[in-house]
Amino acid sequence: MKPNTLLNKVQREDLDKDMQAHWDNANQVTGDATFIEVFGNNPKVYNWYINEFYQKLFYSGRIETTLVELIRLRLANIHGCAFCNKGDSVHALEAGISQQQIDSLNDPAEPLFSRRELLALEYANTMALTNLKGQLSEEFYKELSKEFKDSEIIEMGLIMAVLVGVTKMNFALDIVEKEDYCPF
Repeated sequence: MKPNTLLNKVQREDLDKDMQAHWDNANQVTGDATFIEVFGNNPKVYNWYINEFYQKLFYSGRIETTLVELIRLRLANIHGCAFCNKGDSVHALEAGISQQQIDSLNDPAEPLFSRRELLALEYANTMALTNLKGQLSEEFYKELSKEFKDSEIIEMGLIMAVLVGVTKMNFALDIVEKEDYCPF
């Protein structure tokens, strides 16, 4: 389902050069740049999202890039964000995740995924919008803490919280394409 937002869209030629490059990339990868056009109304917030969230948190290097890419793509798959699935798949492949792993995200298992990756994907399932009662149980925490320090659990949780929140906003404002199976 193509987006049909009520918000004003800023045309490509009226965006700053960085946003024009993102507009071009979004169109090339996903076939739609509504997300960029809507954010053209507030470039400072868009720049925060790209520079502060993605560059300083998501790609900080404190948690391996393949892991955060798997988490992001798993959440996009669960939520049914077509825009995200298309773009996140490209980023996942660039990070070294195999197509076979991407194709197996709905039913991840060893040996395709490491124990650390499987736990991170289960953590993503806990954080997903569709899991209204998602909570870190004592049992799951014990398993998670065998592979992750508390600082990493917090950092992954914040990354997922931002991704989930942005997904909710994207759907509420109807600024991204949804998959046919999207539950929202």
